Amino acid sequence: MTARDIHDYNGAMLAYIGDAVIELLIREALTLTGLSNTGKLSAAAQKLVCAKAQSEIAERLQDMLTPEEEAAYRLGRNHHTSGKPKSATAAEYSRATGLEAVFGYLYMTGNKDRIRTLFAAAYEPLLKKLEVLEGNNWIP
Repeated sequence: MTARDIHDYNGAMLAYIGDAVIELLIREALTLTGLSNTGKLSAAAQKLVCAKAQSEIAERLQDMLTPEEEAAYRLGRNHHTSGKPKSATAAEYSRATGLEAVFGYLYMTGNKDRIRTLFAAAYEPLLKKLEVLEGNNWIP
């Protein structure tokens, strides 16, 4: 896919794609830990993809975002939706949607290296906090 202007996308579509990108990267990272119990893998993944965790990540990554990524974040964050998860505030859900939109934009524009860079910055601290990775190299 060729690079396109950020305004060629809408926030909901970017977040939809970004959600899948983040989910796949998390599953890959957890699989590389050597855990084989799918119940534990699923529980760990759920903790990492919840809106509250993604909201915290979004706040932590703000200073790392390029102007284009910031625009994608705003498109996702400002997208109005009729509902939110029971375990998150409206603000947390909006920030999480913004984060997903950033990953969706990077995927749609073919910027896989940047996806890996932001994923490492975003999720390595949380993965370590879950005590899943002690000493493992989780980014291939």
